[in-house]
Amino acid sequence: MEVASQPPAKRVRAGEVVSETFSIYGQNLGALLGSAIAVFVVVGAAAGLLQNAGGLVLGLLAGVIRIAGHALYIGFVVRLVEDMRDGKRDHTVGDLFSAASPTIVPLVGFGILFAIGVTVGLVFLIVPGLVLLTFWSVGAPAIVVERIGPIDAFGRSWRLVRGEGWSVFATLLLVLVIVIGIGFVLAAIATPIGDGETSTLIASIVSGVITAPIFALAVTVLFFDLGGGDGRAEQAEPPAA
Repeated sequence: MEVASQPPAKRVRAGEVVSETFSIYGQNLGALLGSAIAVFVVVGAAAGLLQNAGGLVLGLLAGVIRIAGHALYIGFVVRLVEDMRDGKRDHTVGDLFSAASPTIVPLVGFGILFAIGVTVGLVFLIVPGLVLLTFWSVGAPAIVVERIGPIDAFGRSWRLVRGEGWSVFATLLLVLVIVIGIGFVLAAIATPIGDGETSTLIASIVSGVITAPIFALAVTVLFFDLGGGDGRAEQAEPPAA
């Protein structure tokens, strides 16, 4: 059977990535927000019950549940974008969650290592942290789409981003500004409605649900635009600056 060739990678343009991100978001608004509410409410309730029960072990278990829920949602969003590459969604929300579930463990491993590496880079010298944040940004989609391990995902992401680092960084920065802007707008709307603490909490929850898909959508669009998704598990090579 002849396998269709992957479209060639194109230059990353921040505006185009953001435009496609919100286009996919708009076409799948119900699925993205509904799944975000379902995942994070269930995960939040379970983790909260464990944490309130007290004890170090239960507290750690609550943290693991939160990380796993976040990983599952990222996997779901990546699968949704992959499904939308032909312009329409062919699979149900349940199908996409089922397809994403086998990648939870490697996504959790990648997420923990990513957070440690970027945090250390930002604490000691800001620039190395931003470099790692940029060059590792498409590792999660690589895990979901190409079924590679968390360690291999760092090298795969680096090779995909290499040569487009500034464009990818500009895209991530633009998405961050948009997410922060949404948070400010919701906070400004909520403030006159009720007392300060309640309105701020409500705005924070609503903002979290609304913005939850945005970064995952953006980095997945970046992943495909950079030529990812052809299934190649390239031999690791020393990353170049």
